[in-house]
Amino acid sequence: MIDADDEGHEDIAQIEARIEELGEAIERCRKLSIAARIAIGAGAAWIVLTLLGLITYVPFMTIGALAAAIGGIVLLGSNATTWTQTETSLQANEALRAEMIERLEMTVVDTKPRCLH
Repeated sequence: MIDADDEGHEDIAQIEARIEELGEAIERCRKLSIAARIAIGAGAAWIVLTLLGLITYVPFMTIGALAAAIGGIVLLGSNATTWTQTETSLQANEALRAEMIERLEMTVVDTKPRCLH
């Protein structure tokens, strides 16, 4: 016999698993954001140093620096959108979990110590 409380607990467990997955996805987005910023900075620095004459102009290195900067910008923009959508989904799942927990009929545990004498 399956109790309604058991189904509620299973649903909450599934939502908690989803919340954990979303948290991991947000962590990946954070790491990608850092990588994109590094690519932008490195590419831009290489181009500036080349323009200032501090680094010898090498065509394929300059093209690589441009590709890194442009690729970093694209990655940062795409990742920002994914990050926002994932955070929105995480907040919705957390709200759903809180609502489901409130609907469960919880029993109050007496916290007063009992005297045996």
